[in-house]
Amino acid sequence: MKELKYINKYFKKYKAKLLIGIIITIIARIFSLVMPPYISKSIATVEQFLKAENPDKDALQSTLLTYILIIIGSALLSAFFTFLMRQTIINISRYIEYDLKNEIFRHYENLSLNFYKKNRTGDLMNRISEDVNQVRMYAGPAVMYSIQTFTLFVCVVPIMFYKSPTMAFYCLVPLPFLSFLIYRISKIIHKKSTVVQQYLSTLSTFSQETFSGIFVIKAYGIEPRINRESEILAEDGRQKSMDLARVEAWFMPLMTLLIGISSTIAIYIGGKQYIDGEIATVGIIAEFIIYIAMLTWPVAIVGWVTSTVQRAEASQKRINEFLNTEPQIRNTVSAHTPVRGKVEFRNVTFTYEDTNITALKNLSFTLNHGETLAIIGKTGSGKSTILDLIGRLYDVTEGEIRIDDTPLEQLNLYDLRKAIGAVPQEAFLFSDSIKNNIKFGKSDATDQEIIEAAKRAEVHKNIVKFTKKYDTVLGERGITLSGGQKQRVSIARALIKDPEIYLFDDCLSAVDTETEEKILKNLHKASRQKTTIIVSHRISSARNADKIIILENGTVAQQGTHNQLINTEGHYKDLYLSQLSEKEM
Repeated sequence: MKELKYINKYFKKYKAKLLIGIIITIIARIFSLVMPPYISKSIATVEQFLKAENPDKDALQSTLLTYILIIIGSALLSAFFTFLMRQTIINISRYIEYDLKNEIFRHYENLSLNFYKKNRTGDLMNRISEDVNQVRMYAGPAVMYSIQTFTLFVCVVPIMFYKSPTMAFYCLVPLPFLSFLIYRISKIIHKKSTVVQQYLSTLSTFSQETFSGIFVIKAYGIEPRINRESEILAEDGRQKSMDLARVEAWFMPLMTLLIGISSTIAIYIGGKQYIDGEIATVGIIAEFIIYIAMLTWPVAIVGWVTSTVQRAEASQKRINEFLNTEPQIRNTVSAHTPVRGKVEFRNVTFTYEDTNITALKNLSFTLNHGETLAIIGKTGSGKSTILDLIGRLYDVTEGEIRIDDTPLEQLNLYDLRKAIGAVPQEAFLFSDSIKNNIKFGKSDATDQEIIEAAKRAEVHKNIVKFTKKYDTVLGERGITLSGGQKQRVSIARALIKDPEIYLFDDCLSAVDTETEEKILKNLHKASRQKTTIIVSHRISSARNADKIIILENGTVAQQGTHNQLINTEGHYKDLYLSQLSEKEM
């Protein structure tokens, strides 16, 4: 139960409803206890009628009718309160499931990029779905059945010993053995269910990666290989699930065995006592058989509850592993810190934790508010890392980044990111309409603002050709659109936000030269009085920048304006001449 202590705070949150549920459970069990004595009384009444010299048939019918109505009435009331019990306690488990999923999701959002590099998407999904569901079973059914079991034992066992101590003793002897056996089975179930949960994470990861990479699978014609891997994975899962099912299959046979043994004991001991005159009526035997039936499920449920708790423990442990992971990037400032846009790097060095690659080495530059900086360099030179550090997706290893002369860590993280309009190198669009994808930049944007942003991103003409225009729903990751269209929708998303800082990470790589020039003109108009950083491999994207930096292996190899750099020997001039000759050709 150690790991499950985490959700005690939710039980406290819903303690009023839980208390009502407990009271209703007790009432439901009390009404169910009305039936056995009246069955015994009914049999005793019939016995007296048969033994009487002058039996009164009308009196017998009247008495039996009264008892039958009491039995039916108590059964109906028990059923009604049982329904209320489930509505109360099971609903609490759904509330806890809702709260826990939201907590996990919020924590996922706060965790740094390094966390997502180390963990697979399928595993993350499984923990917030399958694992949370196992915890819900503990918070609902397990709690409900535990209360039921406790109430029944407290009420039924004393009644049985009051009616016939000898019969009660012999009838209850098999129960501890059954409970012990089910407990042992539950320990095995715990181990096997943990293995099954881990397998489900692996299956979710495999499925997610297969669906996301279906284009590559088809392009390379490796469907047979993926099918074989899927079959191997499915067979492995089948074996694990069957191992678990074989163990769980012992539950019902053991219950049936208990009912048979205890009922046989009740009939034998009860019959012997009746013959010896130790009990007054055969009805006591029938009453005991009903009590045994009432206690059998609670005894078996002890094992089921144990199994459920152990499954929930295993699942909550997996959940806690993530919930106990501290976000590397924390918002340390609660007050609002407005951002204007001056950016300064002071001897910044950054090493990626997962690969131990040093992307930036002692990098320094200053970009004043309203200026445009272009960053050019070969693949792996650290261009994208600069943008990630400005958005504080990572914290620097050494040195300092300042925004408006304030260290980055001393700015409100949410204010900082609200002031940034970022267009990543790999455009990511959600499985939603084009309109809503653009509105991610500004949730309350009007249709006119959306159209205007799309026009400035030179994608409006493409959108209006679609059947549903801006209401066209995109496939996963925006697969409905071409690479260039996805990039331009991402640019429209950034433009509609109208931030103080624009970060464009090689976001025109899939766009033709003519369209690029139009977009750059529009970006130049939109980014007036805005700080803009453009990462690109094209000179055309950099030539109008106020400052240009050439990166090589994380350090500044060249810097200056376009005119200065084309008149200086180096990578920029070589790239300029190369792209100029390509354009002329």
